[in-house]
Amino acid sequence: MELEQMRQLDAIERLGTMSAAAEELHISQPALSRSIQRLEAELGCALFERAGRRVALNDCGRAAVEGARAILRDERVLHANVAAIAERARALHVSTVAPAPLWRLTALAMERFPRETLTYETVEEREALRQVVAGASDFAITCADPRRPGLASCELMRENLAVTLPPNHPLAARREVSFADLAGETFLIMTNIGFWRGVVDRAIPGATFIEQADRMVFSQLAHATPHCTFVTDAPFQRDAMPGRVVVPITDASAHAVFYLTMRGDAGGLTAQLYRWVREHA
Repeated sequence: MELEQMRQLDAIERLGTMSAAAEELHISQPALSRSIQRLEAELGCALFERAGRRVALNDCGRAAVEGARAILRDERVLHANVAAIAERARALHVSTVAPAPLWRLTALAMERFPRETLTYETVEEREALRQVVAGASDFAITCADPRRPGLASCELMRENLAVTLPPNHPLAARREVSFADLAGETFLIMTNIGFWRGVVDRAIPGATFIEQADRMVFSQLAHATPHCTFVTDAPFQRDAMPGRVVVPITDASAHAVFYLTMRGDAGGLTAQLYRWVREHA
């Protein structure tokens, strides 16, 4: 007995007529009748008692349907299990313009999907959106809401930039500063800060940047350096600079809103994580 014949038996028994079953199965009634006749020939017995248009299972038919439905249930379970494993094995790829919103997305993903994996690369905003549109990335994290046809986006997080200073720095007593106040200063800075590096490069004329690629080394140096450093109000950076004075930067470009974007036709885990972020970010 083939799986298709099992589905046909189930439909005939549920619906009571060959015509109704054929309509549900999207085949012609004569084709359905021939398939059932082949099955009866294979099993060597009739399966139905026919009275006009309606058909009713006989004892052999009831046994056949019971066995067919058990196999169909097993098939559904098999497909569901395989699909779940395949979905778990698939890592979601994120193109992001900055590290902090990626860490925020990772934290939200761990709350709802602790067994899933996110991979990422830091790129410019236009490239992040291009990769999502092309299907090369599941998500883009940008600092502007794209609002494009075919894309879905929601706010992921907000981040505000501040400068950290040694207590004896002339600006350390200020409640706030502007980028112009920081002109000509020397900064110890992490190499891979994405979007924020472009902001400070453009906004602070004459600044000198001493780059450090290793985050652990940077954290150790930042506590004692006589130079300025940057910090944001992202949760994982709060209170990260003991012995330093943190002064907010007032310029509009020092305040960022990050958006999570996916293709509007995305499904599966991508759509589930997007809905979770939209509800909980």
